[in-house]
Amino acid sequence: MSKDLVVRLDDKLRAKRESFDKIPVVDIAPLLDGSNKQMVAKEIRWALSNTGFMYVKNHGIPQDFVDSVFDVSRQFFDLPMSQKMTLHISKSDVALRGYIEPFGENTDPGKTKDLKECFDFGPERSTLEGPFFGPNQWPSSLPEFRELTYGYHQKMVDLAKKLLHGIALSLDLSETYFENLTRNPISIQRLLHYPPQSGCVGEEIIGIGAHTDYGNLTVLAQDDVGGLQVMNRHGDWIEGIPIHGTFVINIGDLIQRLTNDLYLANMHRVVNTSGRERYSIPFFIDADFNAIIEPLPSCVTDSNPLRYKPVTCGEHKFGRFAASYAHLANA
Repeated sequence: MSKDLVVRLDDKLRAKRESFDKIPVVDIAPLLDGSNKQMVAKEIRWALSNTGFMYVKNHGIPQDFVDSVFDVSRQFFDLPMSQKMTLHISKSDVALRGYIEPFGENTDPGKTKDLKECFDFGPERSTLEGPFFGPNQWPSSLPEFRELTYGYHQKMVDLAKKLLHGIALSLDLSETYFENLTRNPISIQRLLHYPPQSGCVGEEIIGIGAHTDYGNLTVLAQDDVGGLQVMNRHGDWIEGIPIHGTFVINIGDLIQRLTNDLYLANMHRVVNTSGRERYSIPFFIDADFNAIIEPLPSCVTDSNPLRYKPVTCGEHKFGRFAASYAHLANA
């Protein structure tokens, strides 16, 4: 190996290899089949109040289908830049659908430039309806791309709503609590490609800078490369090593608000020093654009006083995105 390819990682980017009961694995089969929903809800409560993250297994999504979406995602990112840029996200206005080039979105812009490229889409719409709702843009040169990736989006919507049932039960709420907030939810299906880095890697340029997710829930499929890092309550970065057949689940700002900080929307980032291309497929589900999110009365106590004012889901999320995209500066 030449000296140029040796990776020298800044100490601030090193993650500890800890036992993975730190990021627990939850078997959600008893939630999905109804055999023991309360047991799963108890495990979800521990995970989200302590780590904000969990792996889920026995989730019902066939691995070969997930693999096929990874394959077509790689095909998309292998297209010439000129083709990808014809689908640029700026062409979708505030709907935020399409391709994002390296450094085109920066999640921690005061500290880090994101070395990643993305493709975003969501619920099909024929016309622009407002932030997060409008026509998707699709690559014409990949005939299977639309069917596979949009089919994946639909499966993720179904899975995420079932996971929200479990989260509701974990908070001693009605299992259907989130249904009134997610009649027409904001959802974003994202495909991600992280080029490898070499040389001296510092915080200035990494795969994705430290951030919390903006909405309710994220369902992440990882390839086998690794690079996800999650911050624990001591401020240490813990590796989210890929576990075959699982999804990584984490909550976003809105669930933290809803629970008045009982549940943690945890900081995380991606550092790809594997020497390999890294691909991941995150799905984000939020609430309806005008849904009001405020702390649950049961989560407000003398020892945990009210920490948040009510916000609407769409305004909160769009405000976070506006800070990341140049074309939204005057939106």
